Amino acid sequence: MTASLVLEAVLEKGTTAYENWISAGAPVYRQFWLFDVQNPDEVVANGSIPQLQQRGPYTYRTRYIPKQNITFSENHTVSFVLPAEAVFEPSLSHGFEEDKVTSLNLAVAGVYNLIDHAWANMFIESSKSSLFLRRTVRELLWGYTDPMLKRTLGVFYPYNNTYDGPYGVFTGKDDINKVSMIDTWNNQPTVPYWNNSYCNMINGTDGSSFPPFLDKKKALYFFSSDICRSVSADYDGSVDLKGITVYRYMLPEQTFASPTVNPDNKCFCTNYEATKNCTLAGVLDIKSCKGFPVFISLPHFLHGSPELLDTVHGLNPNPEEHSTYLDVEPITGFTLRFAKRLQINMMYGPSKEIKILNKVKENTVFPIVWSSF
Repeated sequence: MTASLVLEAVLEKGTTAYENWISAGAPVYRQFWLFDVQNPDEVVANGSIPQLQQRGPYTYRTRYIPKQNITFSENHTVSFVLPAEAVFEPSLSHGFEEDKVTSLNLAVAGVYNLIDHAWANMFIESSKSSLFLRRTVRELLWGYTDPMLKRTLGVFYPYNNTYDGPYGVFTGKDDINKVSMIDTWNNQPTVPYWNNSYCNMINGTDGSSFPPFLDKKKALYFFSSDICRSVSADYDGSVDLKGITVYRYMLPEQTFASPTVNPDNKCFCTNYEATKNCTLAGVLDIKSCKGFPVFISLPHFLHGSPELLDTVHGLNPNPEEHSTYLDVEPITGFTLRFAKRLQINMMYGPSKEIKILNKVKENTVFPIVWSSF
């Protein structure tokens, strides 16, 4: 490792690493695919299995604003926040923001999971809400006023004009093997969501870069605020990316495996009903983090338990389309391509008190949208 390469990898003004780190050199896009329910009336009236049709992609330009509030400290760390903005890109989309989609009613799924069902039914009936609603893509993603809760709901609301962080990361000036590693997030060295010191750990970087000179035998760790936890990725092979050899790292199947298969996931299992006493693979309950009963999975329940695909029809998990991977340049540690793919789901099930759920036969983890960025 030459001295010049080490110096250029340090996060300080004037280095190559700093210039690449402060702002993405190329446009960053996030794509969304929504699931359109084809038989909403039959699901409510007869307890039929929802038939889904994927719509999209709907593409947005994101991460085009440089990191802000950049502050260097004496302990060789730098803090910053990531501004969140999304601008629709019609030329890269298959459809328009005003397209209407029939999706799960976020408010109904919310009250089903959060309050007494007798009370929930009163709210649902008084507002004439149903299990499904028809809204535009823009409304479902970014927000609409819900008639039952009298508040703004949206899968990613609020998003624009918000910030992720602050992050505190090591500059690598005193130890290049720590460069870009997260020291704190939201001014804390751990997250508070999992009631367990192991699961609360913040490991690795934010995924945009890693310490230089990668070792294929060692996994890369990164923290994702979207899922409120750290994950690892394993070396899968070398790939040619526009003439540059990069190492591809894949999110392993065990990431969302049930604790019966991967005991390390035991402390991530917080919803025993939804996960069938922690035996269900493929979903992560993040209610303790987001404050709303949301379940994260890979798109189309890739690597999930078969019963997830039994309660909704129309999904086709495909590792090539639905896996998460990073392509990292091995000398510099810069991530040159990142396909981070996640699906947002909510749950509903049978209820004697909630009339629109009287015919539902079993608990359903319902996919609403999946994204890649």
